[in-house]
Amino acid sequence: MSLNIDYYFAPQSPYTYLGHLRFWDIARKAGATIRVMPVDLGGKVFPVSGGLPLGKRAPQRQAYRLLELRRFSEWLHVPLNLEPKYFPVPGDDAARLIIAVDLQDGSHAAMSLADSILRAVWEQDRNIAEEATLAALLAERELPAARLEASHSQAVQERYEADSQAAVDAGVFGAPSYVVDGEIFWGQDRLDFLERRLKVG
Repeated sequence: MSLNIDYYFAPQSPYTYLGHLRFWDIARKAGATIRVMPVDLGGKVFPVSGGLPLGKRAPQRQAYRLLELRRFSEWLHVPLNLEPKYFPVPGDDAARLIIAVDLQDGSHAAMSLADSILRAVWEQDRNIAEEATLAALLAERELPAARLEASHSQAVQERYEADSQAAVDAGVFGAPSYVVDGEIFWGQDRLDFLERRLKVG
């Protein structure tokens, strides 16, 4: 029986970026189904889980974050601009676009677009809060331009709110989080544990 993985993430998260392709590969090899669930981390999840936006964290936490990001980038051989031009950046429009693609084109297309959006922030210094950037990313993935308009629909907004609430209900407090049968694996550095869990079935 195929396992389902609820993939809760924020499209502007550096840790989501670092783990995205590895997670996708692990899920494919395990024959698992990914439920693509971008969430409103700062607006919905953090307020009920004790999380703080980056700018409100203590200076020593902010400094250590940069150290860890550098370590993981080097260890995983994943290029990462530690201080990108457009960050912090709102991720809501990008999240809704990923949902619109998921609804119309399926999870594979949504995962592909999410990869492009994450790369745009952390490799390419592109502003994912600008509609022109999102339109360009759709085109680069050869996805229909109409998905941008669809991302503003009530159906997509309701799905975004539902996914964010589902994250809260599941006990998710950070991104990325991978949930299998109610078991949370938080952070791209827990992917080895997720892989073991998927092998157990």
